[in-house]
Amino acid sequence: MPRRWGILGGTFDPVHLGHLRIAEEASEALGFDCFLFIPAADPPHKPNKQITSFEHRWQMLEMALSNNPKFQLSDLEQKAFGKSYTVVTLTRLLETFSEETDLYFLVGMDSFLELDTWWHYRELFKLARIVVVQRPGYPEQKMEEFLRQKISADYKRDDETGVFTHPYLLPIHPMENTYMGISSTQIRRLVSEGRSIRYLVPDDVMSYISLNNHYKAETR
Repeated sequence: MPRRWGILGGTFDPVHLGHLRIAEEASEALGFDCFLFIPAADPPHKPNKQITSFEHRWQMLEMALSNNPKFQLSDLEQKAFGKSYTVVTLTRLLETFSEETDLYFLVGMDSFLELDTWWHYRELFKLARIVVVQRPGYPEQKMEEFLRQKISADYKRDDETGVFTHPYLLPIHPMENTYMGISSTQIRRLVSEGRSIRYLVPDDVMSYISLNNHYKAETR
């Protein structure tokens, strides 16, 4: 059983090269044994919003991950009943792994600063090390302020490693990355406008989107 897992969740509607590059850079920087992509089945942050079916999003992810043996795909949230809450997902993952397994949950800085809107968000800091992927316009100071105001004033930054540690909660790892400026929203919009998405998604995913006429009548 691999001992160090990177975790990336999301709707992946569709998966794009930005997702893959973040996973690759995090795996290299933090020495993950495996990296797990977990597509949401019923994301609580997107109510009343049309989302491509889980089956299609799964197929696109399978294509995108197929040539990297370290990348794996989980249907854990699709099998679960109800909303796809991250706390529940991480708890179930830990139940299936050995006690020696460490989970590293990746989240963009923009989303990290909204964690206090997530269901039982404080529990996240007991379940997984959180890797905060930097975003333009979001200085690390904002993350430090959020940690101390919303989570615990006992989080301290290690000046040598940059990691935030706590007496009993799990560490927080800020991570620099190659910012590609790609979003799934942008890709859906381009398709709806009849414009090219080449070099934004893997070629197989681009062909799949075209073959299945996804996002043609994009109104999201």
